[in-house]
Amino acid sequence: MSFVLGVTGSIATGKSTVVNVFKNHQIPVVDGDVVAREVVEPGTEGLAAVVEKFGEDILLAEGGLDRKKLGDLVFSQPDERLKLNETIKPFIRKEILRQIEELKKKSPLVIADIPLLYEAHYEKELDVIAVVYVSPRIQLERLMKRNNYTENEAFNRINSQWSIDEKKQKADIVFDNRGTIEETKQQVEDWLKKQNFIS
Repeated sequence: MSFVLGVTGSIATGKSTVVNVFKNHQIPVVDGDVVAREVVEPGTEGLAAVVEKFGEDILLAEGGLDRKKLGDLVFSQPDERLKLNETIKPFIRKEILRQIEELKKKSPLVIADIPLLYEAHYEKELDVIAVVYVSPRIQLERLMKRNNYTENEAFNRINSQWSIDEKKQKADIVFDNRGTIEETKQQVEDWLKKQNFIS
């Protein structure tokens, strides 16, 4: 039997730090961000569906998706963001679940790294859910610093997801990332040992 751990958080809470610990132990990871990019590559059904909804203006000259243009549009207008999510969600879900099933055949533990795990209702597909937590204030500061955003730009992106406190309440496991990176990594190592996935 393979065990599927969903890992989520919110933008700039440090999910990558946690996921990298699993990768370092050669535990397979299904990366929701990578899947979200793959399903709108040139020539995919996903990209065709997005163009149908938003028009050809959102394409680059060579036919790929103009992510910056689309991002600016959807993060400033909640209705447009909803429209985009509804358009690509089925393609993302199908591919994430396909990858999970494939990896379950090969590994006793599979990590599903899904940024919008709760928002897109993946709970039933996973055995346990871990949330990577920082306080909303730290989250805002990190995002502004990391992406060079104004406070307003950072707020818009944070507010496009469920609040991190809300996710923390629903989680089965909380990896607290308010301390040092080493402390966060240790929490993941401890969980893996406790579950006998590593010795």
